[in-house]
Amino acid sequence: MAFKAGWLGQSAAKREAEVRAKPAPARPEAVAALGRLEPAGDIRVLAAPTSGMGATPRITALEVVEGQRVLPGQLLARFDTAPTQLAQRDLLRARIANLRRRLDVESRELARYRQLTKVGAIAADELDRREQDHLLLQGQLQEAQAELVKEEADLDNTELRSPMAGTVLRINARVGERPGDKGILELGASDRMEAVVEVYESDIARVLPGMAVRLTSENGGFTGTLAGRVSRISPQVRQRQVLSTDPTGDADARIVEVRVQLDPADAQRVRQLTGLKVIARLAP
Repeated sequence: MAFKAGWLGQSAAKREAEVRAKPAPARPEAVAALGRLEPAGDIRVLAAPTSGMGATPRITALEVVEGQRVLPGQLLARFDTAPTQLAQRDLLRARIANLRRRLDVESRELARYRQLTKVGAIAADELDRREQDHLLLQGQLQEAQAELVKEEADLDNTELRSPMAGTVLRINARVGERPGDKGILELGASDRMEAVVEVYESDIARVLPGMAVRLTSENGGFTGTLAGRVSRISPQVRQRQVLSTDPTGDADARIVEVRVQLDPADAQRVRQLTGLKVIARLAP
């Protein structure tokens, strides 16, 4: 019994020593990556209206500058089609007013002719002609009113107004120019900023939703650090967009975009810095 107890004690001690000798699991390393700041909401490219021939009007006035905050419905730009459209609208209004006056006169005359026809003072053919004239005027008035509705809708296209609250991120066309494929300006809902971080495909397995992130500015765009957490990991591998200042960096590297939701206070600090390059450290 003494021999057996000693043997068991030695075995337990040996097993404990072996467990202690095993190296502890390696702690996951932090991931470093480059990224940029972007509005967390929409970024909209606002274009000019096009005619049936595909042409765009010239800009006659820009009412905003880059970095300016705008409200829904705020005027952003005017186009050179406004004078023509305004003149056409005024012409239609005058035509409608004239048709209404003529129709009032014809209505009174028609009522008188109906009374005269009843007593046999005039022929029924004359009454028929008067009724046809009255119907013709009614049709002309309805057509003019429909044209006015269309003209007033077209008049809305002589101005560009903001579809949402946001910040003018970039102006792509100036006064006197016809906007091209890039539109007139880019508008972003930058009250809620986030970071888009480009993580190398070899490191993406170490990144998880909810992971803490610290951001610093590569070029001193803001002081200190920004805090946030991983909100979404893109399922697509793509080519790198944010290039390092290191000339030896791999511009063709394959990356995965990771979106980082900034803490509210930090998001307010950088809401005017859309596109700013950042360095991210994603801590496990």
